[in-house]
Amino acid sequence: MMNSDKTPVILQILPRLETGGVERGTVEIASALKDAGWKSIVVSGGGRLVRDLEHLGTLHITLPVYSKNPFLIHKNALLLAKIIQENNVDIVHARSRAPAWSAKKACDITGVPFITTFHGAYNLGPFKIKKRYNKVMTDGIVTIAVSNFIKQHILENYDNIDEKKIRVIHRGADVERFNINNVSPERLIDLSKKWNLPEHLPVIMLPGRLTRWKGQLVLLEALSKMKHKDLRCLFVGSDQGRKKYRHELEMKTKKAGLENIVQFVDHCSEMDVAYMASDIVVSASTDPEAFGRVVPEAQAMGRIVIGPDHGGATETIIDGQTGFLFKHGNADDLAAKLDAALNLSADERRKMAQNAVDSVRREFSKSLMCSKTLNLYQEILKTHPVKKNDTV
Repeated sequence: MMNSDKTPVILQILPRLETGGVERGTVEIASALKDAGWKSIVVSGGGRLVRDLEHLGTLHITLPVYSKNPFLIHKNALLLAKIIQENNVDIVHARSRAPAWSAKKACDITGVPFITTFHGAYNLGPFKIKKRYNKVMTDGIVTIAVSNFIKQHILENYDNIDEKKIRVIHRGADVERFNINNVSPERLIDLSKKWNLPEHLPVIMLPGRLTRWKGQLVLLEALSKMKHKDLRCLFVGSDQGRKKYRHELEMKTKKAGLENIVQFVDHCSEMDVAYMASDIVVSASTDPEAFGRVVPEAQAMGRIVIGPDHGGATETIIDGQTGFLFKHGNADDLAAKLDAALNLSADERRKMAQNAVDSVRREFSKSLMCSKTLNLYQEILKTHPVKKNDTV
């Protein structure tokens, strides 16, 4: 049994620490662990967010845990087992498949509880050949699902899963950062000038890296079908090397005669200001997103949001109350919802915005995600103490 005076030690493991929801969630939990007086360790292949962890005082250990090579997975498992024992780790929390295989083996060796977060609806591949590889994400004593959609995905696609082992903990928006009161007029003016945004036109924004499944092509088609023509549309996100897709978007913009409406903006480090500069924020993913932070972040800023009627968006958007849902992949329906949003009266916009802000603060905040996760850790510390094994 863990000594009650011992500071709990939590090890999170993920492929890399570059950018994305998995990475941000890892850093957020590391920060919450620090605030709780616990010890936090993160193992990854490195990346730009390592610096954020170091600022928190979190120990980061670099290992090639992104590798799917079976020999390297085994080698990583042995190294992890030593790390676990040398640091008296109490719980190992895996956030992706390749590192989960190494982490599971290390936990089997050391007797330390192993848990996972199921972050996405992983592709099963042709003839479901990836099913066994994916299933490691259900092999912990607890599997955290980032939405009810993901919980249902797990139950429908993987055999012999005990539903009681799945805990839904929604990913959360940072409602302190994404707060209309924290964006100064100077920051808003500076960004508006930088992007040359017209004062008299409504602004529609689709945030997200330029990749086909994010739905930029669906929004482009919807823009050409809208009744409202006097507006600006921002695609905010890097192409991350997808030059052909960016070129395709630019060519289709010209072909549709939307050059004066559509504007491509690369990576933005001030998304709170970007949301503030927008009237409508769109999530148009053609594949269902596990959760998708764009919607609750924009809602927290009091923006009108429009999202697809599948995946996590159906949990963060109450159609007609905290935003609008459209038939995923359907440009005609998206165009109709965009026109409907622009036709809202000032009172209707204010009511929907306030409903959205209240919903995010009540159900989808970062602080709620962190508190639920730490409560789960505490539960595991009590019910699944480390079964110490000195042999590595």
